[in-house]
Amino acid sequence: MTQTTSTVGTARSADGTTITYERSGDGPAIVLVGGAFNDRSTTRELAAALAADFTVFGYDRRGRGDSGDTAPYAVQREIEDLAAVIGAAGGTAYVYGLSSGAILAALATAAGLPVTGLALFEPPFQVGAYAGSRSAIAPKLAELVAAGRRGDVVECFLVEAVGVPADEVRGMREQPMWPWMEMLAPTLVYDSTVTGDGTLPAERLAAITAPTVVVDSTGSPDWLRAAARAAAEAVPGARHLSLEGGFHEVPADRLAPHLRRALLG
Repeated sequence: MTQTTSTVGTARSADGTTITYERSGDGPAIVLVGGAFNDRSTTRELAAALAADFTVFGYDRRGRGDSGDTAPYAVQREIEDLAAVIGAAGGTAYVYGLSSGAILAALATAAGLPVTGLALFEPPFQVGAYAGSRSAIAPKLAELVAAGRRGDVVECFLVEAVGVPADEVRGMREQPMWPWMEMLAPTLVYDSTVTGDGTLPAERLAAITAPTVVVDSTGSPDWLRAAARAAAEAVPGARHLSLEGGFHEVPADRLAPHLRRALLG
């Protein structure tokens, strides 16, 4: 893949929080909204794959990377953060959201942000046979964060929100990535607040007027794929795509052409 040049900038959210973004490419603006355990570094591969057709803005959501954070947390603050990045991008933008970032992107678009087109990758709703199988864990995670138990925050999120077996998570504690995951642990409260108990907010999704595509991976579990289908059904006129990939991911070089076609036509 061709190396792309990026520049770093900042935007100021409505509550004064500084949001740091990375800009690359050339073309209409697209903002990439990461999910849990994501900062702007985790969207660079997709940014590079999109850079020939878009000016790509990957950003650190509040509390991550080089962005600031201001208490108290509220989902509305994150919607305002995204609005600030769209402002820095020129006032309108396409938006791509991954996982809990997809839910955030959808809620922001439904709230009226100037989104030209919307792409959602596996928003983790619980629908159909899976409805009601998850409880809201943000308060529990917040208590663990307040107690300084970051490792337990990560473990609780992986087990209760993602469904990773507890034995497997205990083994992950010895892996090199674990300290990085602990560093992001406080933001898991934010992702869990965005996701709630997993109920699909049908009325809010029905308010989205931007052209929308919802994507899932063939390698993801049935509940995530069902969530993608249900989200597409809830957004007026939305398209649904299933792409070959792994667990909760499609390689950037495979995903990018589909996003180009879906968003740019």
